Amino acid sequence: MKVSNETTEMETVMEEPKMSGNEVEQFLLNNTEFIVEHLKKHGTPTLIKKISDIKPSTPRKMPMFNTAPRNSITTSMFKRYVEGNLTRIKQERKNMTELKKMSEAELFTELIKDIATELDVNVLCHKILQNVNILTKSDRSSLFLVRGSKENRHLVSKLFDVTETSTLQESLHTEETEIKVPFGRGIAGYVAQAKDTVNITDAYEDPRFNNDIDKKTGYRTMSILCMPISNYEGEVIGVAQIINKAGNGIFTVEDERLFEKYLTFCGIGLTNAQLFEMSVMEYKRNQMLLNLARGVFTEQTNLDKLIKKIMLDAQGLLKCERCSVYLIDDSLEGDYNHPDHEHEEKKITSTQDVVFSKAFDLYPRDGGNFHVPSAALLKTSRNAEIARHVVVAAVPLNIADITQENDYCKGSFDEDQNFKTKSVLCMPIYNSDKKIIGVTQLINKINGNPFNESDANTIEAFSIFTGLGIHNCQMYENACKLMAKQSVALEVLSYHATAQNDETEKLMTCDIPAAENLGLYTYEFNDLPMSEDETLKSTIAMFRDSNIIKNFRIPYDVICRWTCSVKKNYRPVTYHNWRHAFNVAQTMFTILYTGGLIPLFDDLEVFALLAGCLCHDLDHRGTNNAFQVKVESPLAMLYSTSVMEHHHFDHCIMILNSEGNNIFQSLSSEEYRKVIKMLEHAILSTDLALYFKKRGDFKKIVDEGEKEFQEPIKKDLLKAMMMTVCDVAAITKPWEVQYEVAHMVANEFFEQGDIEKTQLGEKPIAMMDRDKQDELPKMQVGFIDAICIPVYKMFAELNPGLEPMFVGVSNNRNNWQALAEDNEPKTTEKDKENEKEKDEIKEENDSPQTIKPPRTSKVKPDQPLTARKSSIKSKQITPQKKVAIKEPKGKTKICMLM
Repeated sequence: MKVSNETTEMETVMEEPKMSGNEVEQFLLNNTEFIVEHLKKHGTPTLIKKISDIKPSTPRKMPMFNTAPRNSITTSMFKRYVEGNLTRIKQERKNMTELKKMSEAELFTELIKDIATELDVNVLCHKILQNVNILTKSDRSSLFLVRGSKENRHLVSKLFDVTETSTLQESLHTEETEIKVPFGRGIAGYVAQAKDTVNITDAYEDPRFNNDIDKKTGYRTMSILCMPISNYEGEVIGVAQIINKAGNGIFTVEDERLFEKYLTFCGIGLTNAQLFEMSVMEYKRNQMLLNLARGVFTEQTNLDKLIKKIMLDAQGLLKCERCSVYLIDDSLEGDYNHPDHEHEEKKITSTQDVVFSKAFDLYPRDGGNFHVPSAALLKTSRNAEIARHVVVAAVPLNIADITQENDYCKGSFDEDQNFKTKSVLCMPIYNSDKKIIGVTQLINKINGNPFNESDANTIEAFSIFTGLGIHNCQMYENACKLMAKQSVALEVLSYHATAQNDETEKLMTCDIPAAENLGLYTYEFNDLPMSEDETLKSTIAMFRDSNIIKNFRIPYDVICRWTCSVKKNYRPVTYHNWRHAFNVAQTMFTILYTGGLIPLFDDLEVFALLAGCLCHDLDHRGTNNAFQVKVESPLAMLYSTSVMEHHHFDHCIMILNSEGNNIFQSLSSEEYRKVIKMLEHAILSTDLALYFKKRGDFKKIVDEGEKEFQEPIKKDLLKAMMMTVCDVAAITKPWEVQYEVAHMVANEFFEQGDIEKTQLGEKPIAMMDRDKQDELPKMQVGFIDAICIPVYKMFAELNPGLEPMFVGVSNNRNNWQALAEDNEPKTTEKDKENEKEKDEIKEENDSPQTIKPPRTSKVKPDQPLTARKSSIKSKQITPQKKVAIKEPKGKTKICMLM
């Protein structure tokens, strides 16, 4: 039984496969406990002694990649070459006597050593020619390299007339001095094209020989041996030419054999040198793109700074005389589209559809200064026109000679008399959505050559990073704007709300009197005695009696809810509140129907003007644009110009988008776009800064006798002036109304001035300084002369029905002038009493102060406003006779804004 078991175990062992030495070693490495147990059981004293004498091996360290030796060419040598710090080891060349004693093989070995490790193309080419001179015993030699695309290849003289003793600097041709030889022309051109050897015994007998160089230098060319240099693919990369065999001999077949044999090695060396040169250029290009990428992710907060950095990098990379970047205007007219229609992006089909919002121009010869061309210059610039062609075609554009390209621009480039455009390279800039957002344009390479394919590839990669940088900056700016908008929205929503249903129902169930019965057609209209509900009824009456509700099928509950919501979205500030907006709308209603302007406008325009008047100061905070910018409010971050006016318009859109408040819901998609655009134009026109810019153009139109205003530009100008006329119309009201309103405006300005004093620590301007309230009459005169008289005079000349407004402002000017003269300082005993009163006033809290008019005024200021309703017409100041339309004399500098 025992024998049987042993036999079975032996058979089992015999059947198991044998382990290799590597497998045993791996097993022992993974099972060190097995080694210990095996030695305990079977280890002899001798074996244990041997093991104890073995020294432990040093643990193998992981390679340190930053210190491991590298290939010398790809590290230190390459780095030194790129940085221009390559130190060359001067090799001693054997003299002619030593070379002549060598065998042919030894001679080739010695000569090839000179070019085996040379990677600089210029140095290599010079060595090639000197070695050829020694080898063939020729007097001098030249080397031409192939340049250009396959369709337009040519030779350029890299080195010319090299002798055994000439230096590299003496023989090297630069890009300015190089000789260009087209393929197939001359001896070298023929050899390059035919890939054949030419051996000429008498150069002047060959018709292909050009003796111009001999004439210039006085040198006599006799024999010529010209042979192509090919790469490993058999493609011609250059042509070598040797001239005049020593001893006035001719080049033999043996010379041809030696020349061809040597040029075979030269082709390999030249190819390697060119590949190395291309590697260096590619390395530099990649480094530049990496630096650009680093700059892109570093500079994300300012688009102008980013683009200037990009332009400097582009100009430095491609060595061009001029670099420009054009940004496309991304504003769309359809930002506020009809809610039932999706926005369709406008397709660009011609250069007229391309509008550049901004451009940057870098001209190094101008001291490297950056220029931002004006909008007018961009419209007429020929360079900008080329950029527009690139946007339309959506492809890069490389123009070698601008004078030969009439398809893009006709005529000369005379926008800068000191700069001549020769060659242009344009590349579109795309964003992440593959939409063109701009154009990069490079003009004139410094070396005078046109831009090549390598330049186009470089600028294409460059434009990718440019697009990424612009996109990042725009995203950052948009994020900042969204944060500001969110801050404003939260503030607005916390204060405002849509009108409640009970407010809407109350207005809907009220009897609305006729507009005529409410006095809405008169210039003398006064809202001061009216209640809040009466102002709402009057608003509905204006929309109803102008047939707007009927013509545009506005649901009655919508117009009532919208009116209540607009009223509710005005803050209870001293002047720029709902009452002011209501008065502006009433004045617009009056000048349209009573003033006779209604024939100039269609129903949609009337609708937009009345709605714009009611919304033109929505959510006004009682402070002006300058104050918003000064305190860097969220509103100032959102809008760069007309800060409050843009906010009023956005707030108007917010109300329209609120449920049950869209008074334009029945309009067609086209009508909706038009009315929103007109609404925006009307509200923004209330910025007096825009009024001053447009007033001169409007005066010119009026002086020319324009009455119809059919042209869109003229009509927009008229509507803008009408908004100003209505916005400051309180200056034309009867004296008692004007006097009251003027003090409301003054008190609101004083409140802003108080904030500037207490919170900002600044001294406010005179019109907002409560300490100078006695100068109110003088400031009113200045305001009337600078703003009011000119515009009301023009409207009076435009239509006689508008003359009462000019009469009203003229009367009020006389009254304010009289008050100003009464307030002139006089040396009387009463001055001391006044000073005492001022001291007492300053001790009071900063509550608004009432300024009583002088006793000489015809108005009774202590009479309650509610009791004055019946006496306004009888006590208003009217001229004794018809007032001629002349500007009052004695104008005063503007100090007051209404």
